[in-house]
Amino acid sequence: MATHKSAEKRHRQSLKRRDRNRVRRAAVRTAIKETRLAADSGDKTKALELLKSAERILSKSAGRKIIHPRSASRHLSRLAAYVKKTLTAKSKAA
Repeated sequence: MATHKSAEKRHRQSLKRRDRNRVRRAAVRTAIKETRLAADSGDKTKALELLKSAERILSKSAGRKIIHPRSASRHLSRLAAYVKKTLTAKSKAA
């Protein structure tokens, strides 16, 4: 355990940041999951709306250094490709 006053403060700050970042990382995972589910269901407007929302969440998380910027870019790229592929397959089948 920290013995200096400044080290104790840094420890408290790191715990607060950890909790905050965990919530934000969970929001990223949820946004990705919801977008994939909407694309799988074939609801084009909802899927595109959620994709836009996921893009915003991913960009914010990358900007705040919660996830790596390249990781956010990769997630977004793969998610957009998945939505496009799924929706075009659904429209051809219908």
